[in-house]
Amino acid sequence: MSRRLTAIALGLLLALAMGLLSWVWARPATVVRVLMPAPFADATADLVATFNRAHRDVRIAVTRGPFETDAVSDLAISSLLLGDSPYDLLLMDVTWTAKYAAAGWLEPLDPWLGPEALEPLVTGARAGNRIDGRLYRLPLVADMGLLYWRTDLMAAPPRTPDELVAIARALQQQGKVRWGYVWQGRQYEGLSCVFVELISGFGGQWGPGEAGVGLASPAAARAAGWLQQLVNEGISPRAVANFAEPEALQSFEAGEAAFMRNWPYAWQELQRPGSAVAGRVGITTMVAEPGAAPAATQGSWGFSLLSGSPHPETAVTVLRALTGEASQRRLVSRYGYTPTLQHLFDDPELVAERPQLPQLRQALDQAVLRPLNPGYAQLSDILQRQLSALISGRGEAATAMARAGRESDLLLRASGQEVGR
Repeated sequence: MSRRLTAIALGLLLALAMGLLSWVWARPATVVRVLMPAPFADATADLVATFNRAHRDVRIAVTRGPFETDAVSDLAISSLLLGDSPYDLLLMDVTWTAKYAAAGWLEPLDPWLGPEALEPLVTGARAGNRIDGRLYRLPLVADMGLLYWRTDLMAAPPRTPDELVAIARALQQQGKVRWGYVWQGRQYEGLSCVFVELISGFGGQWGPGEAGVGLASPAAARAAGWLQQLVNEGISPRAVANFAEPEALQSFEAGEAAFMRNWPYAWQELQRPGSAVAGRVGITTMVAEPGAAPAATQGSWGFSLLSGSPHPETAVTVLRALTGEASQRRLVSRYGYTPTLQHLFDDPELVAERPQLPQLRQALDQAVLRPLNPGYAQLSDILQRQLSALISGRGEAATAMARAGRESDLLLRASGQEVGR
C-alpha cells in the first residue's frame, strides 16, 4: 500500500513538474523594442538575431529608423509626446541627451549599472552621458572628427592652420591636386562639428558660460574667418558650401584634394577597390594655432532607457548585451566602427585588421563635446546660419559671430538659463 501511494505521489509530482515546465516554455517572451537609425539597425541585425536565438524569455524587436539623424530624433520625440512610446530603448546621438533628460523622457541607468559603468570606456567616450550627475546613456560606438591627409604628397600632416594653407597652396600650384582641403560646409549639423574643432584650435570654446556662449570672441571670429578664407582663396571649392560628408569623401577619394575633414567611417571607404588614394592616406586631429589645443568633435552613439518602459530591468539586460564586448568587436571588425571599450583599442587581432585604432584612441583623448544643453538644436541652427552666409561670401566674420553670440544668449535667457554677466 505504501509503495502504491509513493508511486501515486511521484506520478503527481512528475505531472506537476511537467505542467510547470510546459507553462514556462509556453509563456510568451518579454519583447524589448529598440529604435535605431537605419545604418545601426543593419549593422546589429546579426547580433540581435544571435541574442534572440539564445534567449527564450527575452526577444529584441528593432525598429529600423531613417538614415538621417534628425529624422530619427523626430520619430522618437513624436512618440514620446503622445505619452505612450512603443520603444524601450533608443540609440541616441550624444547631442540629444540633455534635451531628452530635461524633458523627463529618460530613465537614469545608475540603479542597474552602478557608479562605475563608464570606467571600462576610453576617456573621450565617457563625456556626454551624465546629466546633473545621473547616467542616462551608455555608448555603443565612438565617433570623432578627423583630418585626413595624403601620405604620398607630404611626409607629415600640418599642425597649424597656416601650415595647412601653405601646403595646400603649394600642391595646387604644382598641379598635384585640384583642391587643398574639402570639408562639410553645408548648412546642417556637420558644419557645427567642423566649427567645434576650429574654435578650439584657435583658442576658444563654444558653450554657455559666464561670458556667454563663446561665439562673440576673437577665437570664434578667427575660426569663422579661416573657413571664409579657404573658399575665397580657392583652397576649398566654392561648392563646399553644399558639401556634407559624402561629397567631401567623393572628392578626396577621387584624388582631387590634399586634405579632408571627415569621420572614422571614411577610412574604410578610402581603402576600397577603385579609390584613387587607397593605401596613401593618414589620419590626425584638426590643426591648431601654436599654444592652442587640437580637438576632435565627439559624436558618439549610445543607448538610453526610455521612461515608461514596462520592463526596465529586462531592457537594461538588452542594453548591456548590445553595448558589450562581443557587440563592439563585431562592429569594429566587420563595419569599421570605432569602439568605446579601452582594451579593444590594444587588441592585437583588431589592430591587425584596423591599424588605425591607436590613432583613433589618440583622437578620442582630444575629443570635445558640442554644447551639452537642452536647447542645443536651436543653438546649432543659429551658428550654422551665420557660418553658411560667410562661406557663401556674405558678410564679415567678426560681425557674423557677434550676431550669433547675441542670438544664442537671447535664446538661452528665454529658456530661463543665465548666461553672461
